[in-house]
Amino acid sequence: MSVLVYCENAGGKFKKSTYEVVSYAAEIANMLGTSLTALSIGDVAEADLPVLSKFGASKILHVANDKLKQFVNMAYASVIAEAAKAEGAMVVVLSNTFSGKGLAPRLAVKLDAGLVDGAIALPDTSAGFKVRKSAYSGKAFADVEVTSSVKVITLIPNSYKVVEKSLAANIVAFAPQINDNSFAEMVKEIVRAADKVSLPEAELVVSAGRGMKGPENWGMIEELADLLGAATACSKPVSDSHWRPHSEHVGQTGISISPNLYIAIGISGAIQHLAGVSSSKNIVVINKDPKSPFFKSADYGIVGDAFEVLPKLIAAIKNFKSVNA
Repeated sequence: MSVLVYCENAGGKFKKSTYEVVSYAAEIANMLGTSLTALSIGDVAEADLPVLSKFGASKILHVANDKLKQFVNMAYASVIAEAAKAEGAMVVVLSNTFSGKGLAPRLAVKLDAGLVDGAIALPDTSAGFKVRKSAYSGKAFADVEVTSSVKVITLIPNSYKVVEKSLAANIVAFAPQINDNSFAEMVKEIVRAADKVSLPEAELVVSAGRGMKGPENWGMIEELADLLGAATACSKPVSDSHWRPHSEHVGQTGISISPNLYIAIGISGAIQHLAGVSSSKNIVVINKDPKSPFFKSADYGIVGDAFEVLPKLIAAIKNFKSVNA
């Protein structure tokens, strides 16, 4: 029995969430007294593969196939399933990203496996195999017991730390048999916002709502985010009003995130918004209304007008950076 982890990449480079999921899978392998095999598919340079051993992979399978340079859900699921069977993997781990969410159900069917999507903690193997996951859009947790012989788990980004183990890994070329039917639907092009921090994986997020009064005032939000190296986000009313793109909408009907720090500016904190950000490690709220519901969920709060608070906060950060440069 072994553990297999699918290592997602973006433009041929491994993502931070990849190192998290490898660290997570390595610890599961340690708990089960077995080894971890990492699987890389697509356009990743062979010279970059050894980094996966840094986080606990003792074996790395590399699939180099021109047809698989771009993500293809059906084909990738077939490759991962074949690798799992070849390695005798009883646990398969993926990141709960856009790609991972699409792959996991297909993979579970192919392997006749139990699926836990959105895991936030290591499995409890003291009596069976139980995994804690996020439920009801982050408003609750569920402990799921998996009784199938093969298990598929997706890990929510930023829910597990990156742990260095620095093993010596054996890199093996893996050439799976892929049915042409797996390429019935193809991704022709992926356009990425290369100049921005990815919102689902961001450790720091600066978000704003209708309290900013209009899109013309978003310069302060972007400046603060740039200074912190953070991603920008917004509430649903803001995206609905086309002040900001829908890709920045966080909440129950938008993107669910779990950054280390979430700064909410001019957002009231309705339950629909909280559903998407409640997994944040620390929440800072800036709102001029002391009765704003968001303050009940905040770790830190500033009661004040954003147009007075933000310039001072930006100036303080710039001063701190200049002193500590």
